[in-house]
Amino acid sequence: MPRVLNLPAFVSILLCTLGGTAAWAEKADRGLPMVVEADKPGIMDMQKQIVIFNGNVVVTQGSMTLRAERVEVRETKDGQRTGVATGSPARRAWYREKRDAVDEFIEGEGERIEFDTRADTLRFFGGAVVRRLRGTELVDEITGQLITWNNSTELFTVEGGASPANPGGRVRAVLGPRAEPGRAPATGAPTRGGSPAPAPSR
Repeated sequence: MPRVLNLPAFVSILLCTLGGTAAWAEKADRGLPMVVEADKPGIMDMQKQIVIFNGNVVVTQGSMTLRAERVEVRETKDGQRTGVATGSPARRAWYREKRDAVDEFIEGEGERIEFDTRADTLRFFGGAVVRRLRGTELVDEITGQLITWNNSTELFTVEGGASPANPGGRVRAVLGPRAEPGRAPATGAPTRGGSPAPAPSR
């Protein structure tokens, strides 16, 4: 059975690292408790300022969900934080959060997801995919070997690279039309990972 961990004050570095990176994030999420579930015991090294969780890790805070096989967060002496969420062969690392003040969600996945508060970036590695959904309707989708969100410049960048699934290494973007006033979002439109609520099974 998964171990449910109510995080002490020290592990709030995980909350700050995940919750502080995404400019699109729902503001209400920041005031909610964060819960981490994992199949294996967590490691919290107070001296080295490292938090590690292993085994089907699920981090939730309001509308934000992060799923990975391993999550590691480090804090530097000057208070900056870096985090790495690593997937497994069966399931890639996956992130999803509601955008603030609109009925839209951002979700992304890759072999690895990295957070860096100093650089103010969120990066998806290895066959990376980032999607924007309006309700359950897929609006935009970007694919590449590396997708980076820079919170300071509010800019997405995507880089290519050959992989078994993409031998040519090309990047790809599918951009949907702007929302029409009064138009209800489509329901039941599938995303690449299936239903937008749970993480895609791999």
